[in-house]
Amino acid sequence: MSVKISVKGEVVTAYLGGELDHHSAREMREAIDTAVELNIPTLLIMDFSQVSFMDSSGIGLVMGRFRNLQRTGAALHVTGTSPQITKVMKLAGIGRLAKMDLGGFEIENDK
Repeated sequence: MSVKISVKGEVVTAYLGGELDHHSAREMREAIDTAVELNIPTLLIMDFSQVSFMDSSGIGLVMGRFRNLQRTGAALHVTGTSPQITKVMKLAGIGRLAKMDLGGFEIENDK
């Protein structure tokens, strides 16, 4: 598990990698939340392109960041998801919370 944070202007990007499960989600959550608190972005991008496995903890990670961003009015964008992770996120309704870039197709507020 790894998370790399990049800040460019008002955009914070979290590059997630490895397995995203109960054990790794806490460290990822803390790193992302710290970056958001310090930089107060208008957009948080969560890049899943290096995530090899994700369980329901990944859904909780995304949903929790969405709730936190609502306080400041910042947007959330999920990108780089594998077909399996895309399916899980769509079933969980993440497309209603965040803009999702899935294999070259964008799904924005999938209502």
